[in-house]
Formats: sequence, structure tokens, C-alpha cells
Amino acid sequence: MIAMIGTLAALASTVSFAPQAWKIIKRRHTDDISTAMYAITVTGFGLWLAYGILRGEWPLIVSNALCFLMSGFILLMSLLPQRQKEEVADMLDPDVAPARVKPGD
Repeated sequence: MIAMIGTLAALASTVSFAPQAWKIIKRRHTDDISTAMYAITVTGFGLWLAYGILRGEWPLIVSNALCFLMSGFILLMSLLPQRQKEEVADMLDPDVAPARVKPGD
């Protein structure tokens, strides 16, 4: 039961960043993203990842590595100039033209 709760918690934490990351890719803007919040979040996941590595605990390593990568992507996108956001988003989802998707849509 404890392992199942831990697994579900790790899964929920990891998956929670996917909708925000996908929304950024589709809409190509991050105006409503708190850069400070994501900087703190990325730092926290980096520390949890280091802790997991030091303890050799694979559930901590895997879940926090994935969260670190996804939250790091969101932080990076919030820091990039608009032109570079669009270039990254075009690489990840080339079917969406930036002119067709406007902030707030």
C-alpha cells in the first residue's frame, strides 16, 4: 500500500507539468507564467534529484528527473524571447503556425 501511494504521488507530480508544457508549445506564449515560481520549483526538483542520487533511490531519481526536465522546459520557455519560443515550439509541434494561435485563445 505504501509503495502504491508513493508511485501514484510520483506519477501525479510528474504528469502535472505536461498540460502546462503542452499549452506553451501550442500557444507559444508564457505571459501568465511566474518565472520566479518555476525557478524555485526547478531548484527544488534539482535538489530532490541530487538527494535521490546520493541515496541511490530510483523512484526519487526517476520522478524528480522527469519533473526537473519538464519544469525546466517551462522555465526556459518563460525566459526565451518570443522568436526563440516559436522556434522551439515549431520544432516540437510543427503543425501549429504561430499566426493561427493567439494568446488567450
